[in-house]
Amino acid sequence: MATDSWAQAVDEQEAAAESSSVLGLLAAQFIFQACVAFTCLSENKAAQSLLNKLIRNNLVNTTNQVEVLQKDPNSPLYSVKSFEELRLKPQLLQGVYAMGFNRPSKIQETALPMMLAEPPQNLIAQSQSGTGKTAAFVLAMLSHVDPNNKYPQCLCVSPTYELALQTGKVIEQMGKYYPEVKLVYAIRGNKLQRGMKLQEQIVIGTPGTMLDWCSKFKFIDPKKIRVFVLDEADVMIATQGHQDQSIRIQRMLPKNCQMLLFSATFEESVWNFAQRIVPDPNIIKLKREEETLDTIKQYFVLCNSKEEKFQALCNIYGAITIAQAMIFCHTRKTAGWLAGELSREGHQVALLSGEMQVEQRAAVIERFRDGKEKVLVTTNVCARGIDVEQVSVVINFDLPVDKDGNPDNETYLHRIGRTGRFGKRGLAINMVDSRMSMNILNRIQEHFNKRIERLDTDDLDEIEKIAN
Repeated sequence: MATDSWAQAVDEQEAAAESSSVLGLLAAQFIFQACVAFTCLSENKAAQSLLNKLIRNNLVNTTNQVEVLQKDPNSPLYSVKSFEELRLKPQLLQGVYAMGFNRPSKIQETALPMMLAEPPQNLIAQSQSGTGKTAAFVLAMLSHVDPNNKYPQCLCVSPTYELALQTGKVIEQMGKYYPEVKLVYAIRGNKLQRGMKLQEQIVIGTPGTMLDWCSKFKFIDPKKIRVFVLDEADVMIATQGHQDQSIRIQRMLPKNCQMLLFSATFEESVWNFAQRIVPDPNIIKLKREEETLDTIKQYFVLCNSKEEKFQALCNIYGAITIAQAMIFCHTRKTAGWLAGELSREGHQVALLSGEMQVEQRAAVIERFRDGKEKVLVTTNVCARGIDVEQVSVVINFDLPVDKDGNPDNETYLHRIGRTGRFGKRGLAINMVDSRMSMNILNRIQEHFNKRIERLDTDDLDEIEKIAN
């Protein structure tokens, strides 16, 4: 009896071990997949942010309103309409004007007086790319530095090496006439000799290397830091480890160190992170421009095949060559085929898709913005966040659908939102080639409660007026 119970116990133990082994394997696979998904998410966010920085030569012309929540609601709220009002050092004012800033942007008007105040004020600011926020915090760092002190006084943390280099370029441009202030990059690959102390006043880099330089190698004395900037916070928390590393850096800094945090979005996770990093902050929000269909005239074209859609596109193309157009496809394969067909017809077409490096994408968009190509064929990689003001026509060669084949209304809005921007009239044309795509279009109409009219490609006089 004892033997039987022992054997049964062994059987149960082995079964449990096999089960836990299988469960362990499944858990490991799940964790791996989650990590891959998390990495992809952070890479996409970082790539999108870098792309926005690379293609912005000027500030976005925005009418968005600034919301301000002050640490002390009874304190007077200052804003400036010129850089002279800030009483900047002459060499910094010269650098600002050399960069092409004639007057402060919306966010700079309110943020700069707070950032340059004495005693320093902490700030959490939400703003999108192109609003002048990088120039604002760079100006704050350069203003607070004492060039006579040859040690780090300002730290700026960015989520990626590439984004750190972009911010560094702004520092170098704005500090062009202030050569006494030096900059060093705390990025992987920048090897320093053990035991050395940095003499540069501004250090910009990624969280892991910055943390090592402060604690492990002691290249930086964190107790001497006067300004701590955390840029792209929403990208930062989407990258594994960066959030904890940033918090560890912040905890080493003196209580009177000025904390400045910037983020394009303010979902709850970003807000929780911001509150842990920045004590007693002033808060600035720049309301995002609402994408609307009110200024966009929408049409659809009935076709029977991909080839018919291409022929209809060629008929339409003649009416839109003066303006600039974006054509959206569902897959890279279709986008590549369409760009090739249009090129064979003698049209100047640019192709943009997800497998390109960020720098390649930026070069394509720059050429399109400069008018070297009149038409940009793309997948959803360009559906949101990229503004090319001259675009007056958007064509959905394929209607946007989600992974289950249902209408993707948000992507539709972002796609056709590339036209009709800044109060201008826009034109959107949808290609329909089956009952299924007609059903998708009808459901999009119902969702937005907007009628989409049928277009006869033999009579293009009406859309020619809108497009041009």
